[in-house]
This record gives sequence, structure tokens and C-alpha cells, in this order.
Amino acid sequence: DNPQGTMVEQSDGAGQFTSVVLRPKVTLAPGADIEKALALHHAAHEKCFIARSVNFPISLAPEISIGLST
Repeated sequence: DNPQGTMVEQSDGAGQFTSVVLRPKVTLAPGADIEKALALHHAAHEKCFIARSVNFPISLAPEISIGLST
């Protein structure tokens, strides 16, 4: 993953995240269905207890590729 977050800092030193983008890199086996992998990733995010527990949006930008056959 290559996450990126946006944080706001107050003048008194307090702060909080206002958004996060997760960029996981997933390599599938040759012949795998990339669209199905994206759908499964989206479904998992919808049920993620961490993403559902924070008070800022978490976006996803997965990078899914097909690996080389060994």
C-alpha cells in the first residue's frame, strides 16, 4: 500500500485527519479476472470495521495487475 492522508492542524497544535486514500498493489495469477478482483476489493472496503469507524472518508485507488507465470 502507498497511503496518503490529509491532516488539518489547529493553531494550538491539535489536529486530525480529514481524508485518506489507500493504494494497495495487488498481483493476480495469470488468467485471473481483474474486474472481479476490483469488485471484491470494493465489497471488502464496504465492510471494513476500521474504515467504518473513523470520522473521515477513506478512498480506494487499488492497482491490480496480472503477474507473470512461473
